[in-house]
Amino acid sequence: MKNKNYYINPEEDDKRTNERLERLLSRSFARYWKRKRVFDICMASILLICTSPVMLLVALAIKLEDMKSPVVYMQKRIGRHGKPFDLYKFRTMVMNADELKAQLMDRNEMDGPVFKMKDDPRITHMGRFLRRTSLDELPQFYNVLKGDMSVVGPRPPLPEEVEQYDDYQKLRLLVTPGITCIWQTQPNRNSIAFDDWVDMDLDYIERRTMCFDLKLILKTPFVMIKRDGR
Repeated sequence: MKNKNYYINPEEDDKRTNERLERLLSRSFARYWKRKRVFDICMASILLICTSPVMLLVALAIKLEDMKSPVVYMQKRIGRHGKPFDLYKFRTMVMNADELKAQLMDRNEMDGPVFKMKDDPRITHMGRFLRRTSLDELPQFYNVLKGDMSVVGPRPPLPEEVEQYDDYQKLRLLVTPGITCIWQTQPNRNSIAFDDWVDMDLDYIERRTMCFDLKLILKTPFVMIKRDGR
């Protein structure tokens, strides 16, 4: 992606950013990346097969609610090193959701570049259930198979969000984005300040191991059961 907004310039960075970058790059993760990729392919394949009946039911429910709209929604996201990709998810909003977003910006409940609101009027009845249970994210395991995403990693941001990042926040783009992460497993995730969210992602990048990934994966179903997603 030849967009300077997505790149970090160490020569122009502040001391905090450079110190954190040195810590993140202080050791090699080559063996970890190979094991992680094998794990991602195996887990994504198994889950896509095992959850196919659930996904079929979800697709049917979405279609019955609105016969004219597509079941799967593709959204442009930013991945590792600023590379854009198409993220797949079950459609949870009305078709003109992106157009309506500009009218709702003054009701944003998150700080920083991220937009979230508790009672978003763009979300459909079925979409509200899917978001609370995180079932809308099941198609993202196809992104994992393609290599755009990993099972565990920082959540992939929107291009317009990354354009507002400072260089410290861009550090979260050093690794492949994931379906679940430290932030995703927090019971109060939607009330966490964006700077704290970034620090959680950078802590993960610095500490990442297969054991840590497994720990986050095991915590994720309990968050889905509580149905607190938006």
